[in-house]
Amino acid sequence: MAFSSDEVERYARHLVLREVGGPGQARLQAARVLVIGAGGLGAPLIQYLAAAGIGTIGIVDDDTVSLSNLQRQVIHGTPDIGRPKIDSAADAVARLNPHVRIEPHCVRIDADNAVALIDRYDIVADGSDNFATRYAVSDACFHAKRPLVTAALGQFDGTLTTIRAHETAPDGRPNPTYRCLFPSPPPPGSVPACAEAGVLGALAGVMGSLMAMEVIRAVADFGEPLVGRLLMVDARSMRFETLGYGWDESNSLNGSAT
Repeated sequence: MAFSSDEVERYARHLVLREVGGPGQARLQAARVLVIGAGGLGAPLIQYLAAAGIGTIGIVDDDTVSLSNLQRQVIHGTPDIGRPKIDSAADAVARLNPHVRIEPHCVRIDADNAVALIDRYDIVADGSDNFATRYAVSDACFHAKRPLVTAALGQFDGTLTTIRAHETAPDGRPNPTYRCLFPSPPPPGSVPACAEAGVLGALAGVMGSLMAMEVIRAVADFGEPLVGRLLMVDARSMRFETLGYGWDESNSLNGSAT
């Protein structure tokens, strides 16, 4: 894939990286990434994917921008209050990198439409803020055989992992699914929503950027993905830890694959 002179200059710092170079940048340019949510995690994620030159970014979000979003959802601005988030995000991407195509999906993703949406993309990055969406997306990625980068935010903590359940590990065992890590959602009401508990704004930027890193590494094909590893970030102590997890053959979703 040939680059224009503008693209050569734009991506110069990638092109000189041995791990990326021309072939890696071409893979980024050809990639189709679906981002679930244009909120706290999605905002920095979308910005860095666009800056990196991901060719097509699909954005799924049915919400509008509110004033309380702006403490952490940095892709939106004060003039965007009341606008659909997908429109605000698309405008921000156009200002940042006109070579990136945005495909907006102003819908709430659920078990009924997830597979059809995901099937059009190479990789999915889930920055949603509720358990129903996370499970619908992860199950759909399993059935559609798509890699999934998924993260979650707490008040002062965040988690990140990559699911490639359609592939096998080096030892021949299946890679774990999302349900191997979290078999079922917590009881309704047991985990307070962001509006009730609060969240450190800059933490969303850290975790969204780490999501972008994981997507870029997967697309450009370098580094070791967080498959079977859960990255846990504690913003109060600035501690990063990794928890290993594996395939659970008793998982009902895995049972459908055997």
